Amino acid sequence: MPVPEVARPTILLIYDRECPACHAYCQVVRIRHTVGDLKIVNAREDTAVMDEITAAGLDIDQGMVLKVGDQLHYGAAAIHALALMSSRSGLFNRFNYWVFRSPAASAMLYPLLRSCRNLLLKLLGKSKINNLNIADNDKF
Repeated sequence: MPVPEVARPTILLIYDRECPACHAYCQVVRIRHTVGDLKIVNAREDTAVMDEITAAGLDIDQGMVLKVGDQLHYGAAAIHALALMSSRSGLFNRFNYWVFRSPAASAMLYPLLRSCRNLLLKLLGKSKINNLNIADNDKF
């Protein structure tokens, strides 16, 4: 008798698709098959998960969000959780795990990555998402 396949949870990675660096990262990061199915969500689209992120008071312009079950991981915590779930297949995923497996390293490196991202988006003339509707907060 065949064993029924267990449904794997969907894990959401929410990021700014207009950021070339963020988009490249999200295209190559892989999680282990046993963890779940990773679904990439563009933070610039009107979605229920963006409503949830906004309701939680998380500024998507300052960090990506990883939703696992009902839990939202934000910024450094998101990249750390992704590293722990990573497949370790391929050079990038092994490197990602090695660098961000430590919460302390993630917390130290994430602000630097975010600053580089913000500078890149400013140079490209992109506007902020401003999901928290902060006045005069539309430019990088």
